[in-house]
Amino acid sequence: MEIQVSRSICDLIPEFTVGIIEYKDIQVGESPQMLKGRLQLFQESIYFDLLEKNVTELEGIKEWRGIFKTTGKDPNRYRHSAEALYRRIAKQNYLQSIHSAIDLNNFFSLEYQIPIGVYDSDKLVGNISIKIGEESEEYTGLNGRSNNLANLITSADEQGPFGSPFVDSERSAVTASTTNALQIVYLRPSTPPESKQKMTQSLMNMFIQIHGGSGTYRMIGC
Repeated sequence: MEIQVSRSICDLIPEFTVGIIEYKDIQVGESPQMLKGRLQLFQESIYFDLLEKNVTELEGIKEWRGIFKTTGKDPNRYRHSAEALYRRIAKQNYLQSIHSAIDLNNFFSLEYQIPIGVYDSDKLVGNISIKIGEESEEYTGLNGRSNNLANLITSADEQGPFGSPFVDSERSAVTASTTNALQIVYLRPSTPPESKQKMTQSLMNMFIQIHGGSGTYRMIGC
């Protein structure tokens, strides 16, 4: 599939880059104990770190709050997914295991303080555009609510928006029956290009290690 970043994003955020990973023939299921254990320990470590600092002081969280503000979305009302995870942990409302794909997504999102989306490729249609949402655009999100996408960075296929660093849609959700998947890594614009690539490749390698199948990655940006 062809994936492009819109001019509207590049005009506002010239260094905007996403990591794109495509997986084939994967098996999604219960997370291995190794991943469950690492996710739990990492959350406990983050909780103790947040006793001494505010979530918004963390560099990755702060940078993505700034991106929301730049595109015209109030980051105090619309918190990007990585910040939402950190705020849960600050309240000791630790993330419970859902399935291997979501758990791994959450682990890397916490580690790098960035939003990451994972989608069932077979539920997507045609080419994809990463753009700024319009006032008329909305979808039912994984939060169980109808979410207006105006001024949010969104990913859209030929049927309309399906993902965002705020919350993803129910339509594109990965489940235990998913065999082909797309991951969009919303990297920090300030990160050096080599580090962006290394982080994306590291995520792909660990995903394949857990889910089998094969993967390819590329960087797409302005």
